[in-house]
Amino acid sequence: MRLSSPGQPLPGTSRRTVLRGLGGAAVLGAGLPLLSACAGNSASSDTKTVTVGSNASDAVPKKAYGDVYAAFTKQSGIEVALNTKDHNTFQEQINSYLQGTPDDVFQWFAGYRMQFFADKGLATPIDDVWKTIGGNFPPAMHDLSKGQDGKYYLVPLTTSPWAVFYRKSVFQKYGYEVPTTWDAYVALCRRMKKDGLVPIAYGDKDAWPAMGSFDQINFRLNGYDFHVELMAGKASWTDAKVRKVFDTWAETLPYHQEGAVGRTWQDAAQTLVAKKAGMYMLGMFVAQQFTDKADLDDLDFFAFPEIDPAYGQDTVEAPTDGIMLSKKPRNHAGSVKLLEFLGTPQAEETYLKADPSLIAASSKADTSAYSALQKKAYDMIGGAKHLTQFMDRDSRPDFTSTVMQPALQKFVRDPKGIDGLLSSIERQKKTIFASG
Repeated sequence: MRLSSPGQPLPGTSRRTVLRGLGGAAVLGAGLPLLSACAGNSASSDTKTVTVGSNASDAVPKKAYGDVYAAFTKQSGIEVALNTKDHNTFQEQINSYLQGTPDDVFQWFAGYRMQFFADKGLATPIDDVWKTIGGNFPPAMHDLSKGQDGKYYLVPLTTSPWAVFYRKSVFQKYGYEVPTTWDAYVALCRRMKKDGLVPIAYGDKDAWPAMGSFDQINFRLNGYDFHVELMAGKASWTDAKVRKVFDTWAETLPYHQEGAVGRTWQDAAQTLVAKKAGMYMLGMFVAQQFTDKADLDDLDFFAFPEIDPAYGQDTVEAPTDGIMLSKKPRNHAGSVKLLEFLGTPQAEETYLKADPSLIAASSKADTSAYSALQKKAYDMIGGAKHLTQFMDRDSRPDFTSTVMQPALQKFVRDPKGIDGLLSSIERQKKTIFASG
């Protein structure tokens, strides 16, 4: 995957964007959130308005998306009615939401999780949009945006790698070296603990960060192909290869921050900000917590270390976010115009101006303003042999949310009884994947 070439100037963002927050929204029926509240008012039938279901509830991405939609409104004259829902709640209730009366377009993820809803007929193909924007994206982004039927369903906007983040000044103070192998990584953890640091900052209260830990160890230990097979429900969770992943992970659990299941990723990040932790394995969005420029300039990362030389560090987890068209958009023409705009380098540059913790999905976005951290992430993704999207995006959402999240939290709390845990996962996987 190659990401390159300059883009065009940023569009203005002075026009007002309609914002409709739903933080305290009620829930209808079986978990159906009021993400589509705009559909009940005049905005839904107004050809000058496009409604957007948004999971960007955190302050930084919320502002960034707001700036992008404001730029679209200024250019097109079409208002954007933005329904923002708490990020985790949006993910947990997305199935009910899409089966109800969703917004015209909705923010979602590339890869398998996008394909799942496309296969269910809960999204509209956007091949017409890709005829306009296709030249702005590298082949890998084309692939990530297609359903299993070969049609396009997503316009990618941003991406970023998962890696091990650290503070350069802390490594300099203690004379630490970046580990490239598992043995060196474990040895560094021991040394950090001896030096009075929390070796690995950790927070899994929201139940998804631990999935990233599993992913890294699995494709480093067993390779990309096995990882993909496991996520697709084709490989068994009772396979000895999977047991080895948990055994390997257990080696480092004593060096993880205690009480992880009761801590958010943001609170864990603050221990890295405060130089109380030596490392933190997370997505590059961790940079959002470094609000002081000097602290942000001190932030760096390295690829998760090699475990099996046969696979080295050739796989990079790089979740990609974008926008999809719902099954029956009320303003189809306006939605297409919005999606075409979102597929431009200008839209991505506008987003990244407010949220520099990510990088553009487009190969034509201007990278001249990228920070050292962004440039490093850009090179890391561009040089990867394989890209993954994260467990809850590479597998069925009903499997990852109902089975894997509680299972991994149980493991993090107490790594004993792995065989029983894996047998339980496999039994539930067979039931869920057999349901179609």
